[in-house]
Amino acid sequence: MPIINARSNNGNSDGDRLVVDIYPLSSYYFSSKPAAASKDETIADRALRLKSNYDAFGMRTCVEAVILVELFKHPHLLLLQSKNCIYTLPGGRLRPGESDIDGLKRKLLSKLSVDDDDNYRTHWEVSECIGTWWKSDFETLPYPYLPSSGRTPKECTKLYLVKLPSNRDFIVPKNFKLLAVPMCQLHENRKTYGSIIAGIPQLLSRFSINMVRT
Repeated sequence: MPIINARSNNGNSDGDRLVVDIYPLSSYYFSSKPAAASKDETIADRALRLKSNYDAFGMRTCVEAVILVELFKHPHLLLLQSKNCIYTLPGGRLRPGESDIDGLKRKLLSKLSVDDDDNYRTHWEVSECIGTWWKSDFETLPYPYLPSSGRTPKECTKLYLVKLPSNRDFIVPKNFKLLAVPMCQLHENRKTYGSIIAGIPQLLSRFSINMVRT
């Protein structure tokens, strides 16, 4: 699987680190499209729905995109915000038999692109998987390792780096906001962003971020 703009820093002590090129936020255009369907349910209702899906299809697998941009000479992560307090990465659940890459491109198409342009999904360059999180139950918090409880995991979430070109259009459902959040604000901030998003700065520590000026 190709690495996102990866190359070695030959000749220095960081020679084994990979370089990720990111572009200024001002290089991108943002607009909206009709609101996406959302599930208005309680935690208990969601747990029942997930259990029903697990009984029918087995472990739930989700894929989410880690997309970086530059703002104020600092790397920022693109997040979707709903109801002014819920932050998520672009992505979602795979369909039965669907591959990680195809599923993530489909989700990026629905969350960040024009719905009726199916060829637009080819514009998303999905790179390597940088982390995997697991849930041992329907209501437990995710862990970056398989729980030792002996239970069969109920949910798996995989994070993939997604490379952006130097410019593109982002078209977001009206019931979401697309935010660029600085990495320093995310680091270990589980209370606001949850365990997965708060852990992304650490997952990216093996990369060198190259901020490309356009």
